[in-house]
Amino acid sequence: MSSFCLGCGNSLAEGERYCGACGRDSQASPATPRVDPSVAFGLPPETSGKAVFSLVSGILFLLLPFSVCAVVFGHLSLYDIRKSAGRLTGRGMGIAGIILGYVGVAFFAGLIGLGIYSGHKQKQIAAKNLITNSKTSVVSALRTVNTAEIAYAQQHREVGYTCSLSELKDAWGISDDLEYIRKQGYVFELRGCTNQKASGRVAKYTVVVYPSVVVKSSLPAYCSDESDVIRVAPNGSAEDCLRTGSQLSEDDVNRPRLKRPPVTH
Repeated sequence: MSSFCLGCGNSLAEGERYCGACGRDSQASPATPRVDPSVAFGLPPETSGKAVFSLVSGILFLLLPFSVCAVVFGHLSLYDIRKSAGRLTGRGMGIAGIILGYVGVAFFAGLIGLGIYSGHKQKQIAAKNLITNSKTSVVSALRTVNTAEIAYAQQHREVGYTCSLSELKDAWGISDDLEYIRKQGYVFELRGCTNQKASGRVAKYTVVVYPSVVVKSSLPAYCSDESDVIRVAPNGSAEDCLRTGSQLSEDDVNRPRLKRPPVTH
């Protein structure tokens, strides 16, 4: 008939005296101290292999997989040691592995956080540089278009200004300026050409430069006309620029033109 160990409740086979789980002598009285495993089985306690692996992995905590293994196997080793009733040792190694493993995990978490923060800052700097470069380039291109319009009107006195960008590009060589601005995400338009009389020369024109994708863009819109006054709308709307755009200061208008790479066709 089988029985149960009074120390841990493990099932004992008939005639079995010492518990295979905790080493308790089933024939001893309840008040008798637990028998040491080395006495019960004739063998010394074993060092937990999981604790050893946890410590070794913890030493290599600078490698992310090992730091995770150190934490996992460290906790598993402590669980096994606690349930072994003295048959397993290595609690100190398991704890050391867990500590080193968490240090490694924290180290990599810090690196990931630093990478995310640096990436965010780089995007902010890139966006700021894009706006600055675009502003300088667009203002310069607007001045070029206004100059080309004046020269065109002087050369074609009977016609006046033109609302055809192709005529200005062919006559005054502004193709590179317009192509560069287009690659920065802007659209150029000449519009609002008004005749001085019913069949007279064109005396008024309007030029607008606005982001090709206004909703998702943080780029402003710019506009000008025959007065050569350049205005800006921070929200990127060409219509708002024409209605309520703020006039650029002389410093913004006269800022030196930035160097830019040649346009490839």
